[in-house]
Amino acid sequence: MRELIIDLDAIATNLQTMRSKVSGAIVMAIVKADAYGHGMIPVAKKLEAAGAEYLGVADINEALALRDAGIDLPILAWLHDPRDTFVRAVDAGIELGVANVEQLARIAAAAEHLGRTARVHLKIDTGLGRNGATAAEWPDVLKAAHGYVAEGFMQVVAIFSHLSCTSEADDLQQIARFETACEQAREAGVEFELRHLTASDGALRYPQAHYEMVRLGVSLYGLSPFTENTAADFGLRPAMTAQALVTQTKRVPAGQNISYGYLHQTTAESTLALVPVGYAEGLPRNASGNAKVSLNGKTYSIDSRIAMDQFVLDVGNDKVAAGDIVTIFGDPASGVPSADDLAAAGDTINYEIVTRMGGRFKRTYLGEEV
Repeated sequence: MRELIIDLDAIATNLQTMRSKVSGAIVMAIVKADAYGHGMIPVAKKLEAAGAEYLGVADINEALALRDAGIDLPILAWLHDPRDTFVRAVDAGIELGVANVEQLARIAAAAEHLGRTARVHLKIDTGLGRNGATAAEWPDVLKAAHGYVAEGFMQVVAIFSHLSCTSEADDLQQIARFETACEQAREAGVEFELRHLTASDGALRYPQAHYEMVRLGVSLYGLSPFTENTAADFGLRPAMTAQALVTQTKRVPAGQNISYGYLHQTTAESTLALVPVGYAEGLPRNASGNAKVSLNGKTYSIDSRIAMDQFVLDVGNDKVAAGDIVTIFGDPASGVPSADDLAAAGDTINYEIVTRMGGRFKRTYLGEEV
């Protein structure tokens, strides 16, 4: 009675659409966080079949799950447990984003233990203030990496960073800092194959920063990385549709209070429709009173409080029955609310909406690789 319909063909098409915009750069398809809520394994298999050259995840457990599923593409993981020995990752051929000398030492030790060469991407913090070596730490990271390469324990595949996308001025400053860091790596004798800085937003805004690789996440799922642009503006098609069945209807008189806190009261005799989706499924509670859904070709507001398991629609005198399909969001080209609409209603971003969808939703895949 609750369903997330994932159109994998839309994801494959979005990959090709974005590929046409990135100046021939290699595409790292980002499938972290269960592919932004779309299902990491089916999405990764589809992307592999569609020609993605790389996959990116946040942590090693995600990368190992991809390997266990038979994914052979190069995979980068960059957010590490401080207790990890990196043996499993190096043994599985996972490429590792590295931000400090201590991590480099443990990766080299794992490579020596296994008799393998670890493949690393060195990360410089160019201004976002998250993970990555500071400018002061960068020379020590380069020196350590150069030493481990000379010993045969390590190969530096890439230098990378991440834009804040706070403003054009900030981004351009980060691009300049990134290019300086790459030049410092060359001067330190560190050889590398790739540079990657831009994600979906930067890839669309800064063609001069495509370099040899771009990392594409939200755009692959048919969502715009900008609040001022829709996905359709870039030729992208949303891949996720969230639906549920009406489980109960009932006629109530005027003055009927509805759900916790009585945010809504009927103004006349009306039909109420119960929908079994709540914040346990990822529907933002703070979207109560603002979110809109589609039912039988008509848009209705969720005027009452969204609960853990359900919400109620006041449909007036419209004919609605148990078993009718409610679309919470999907492709706006089909006339239904979008993930962007729900994000605006919940004072958040479309990334969060699709990534948090889960709970008791059942996923159905269109275009799945077999």
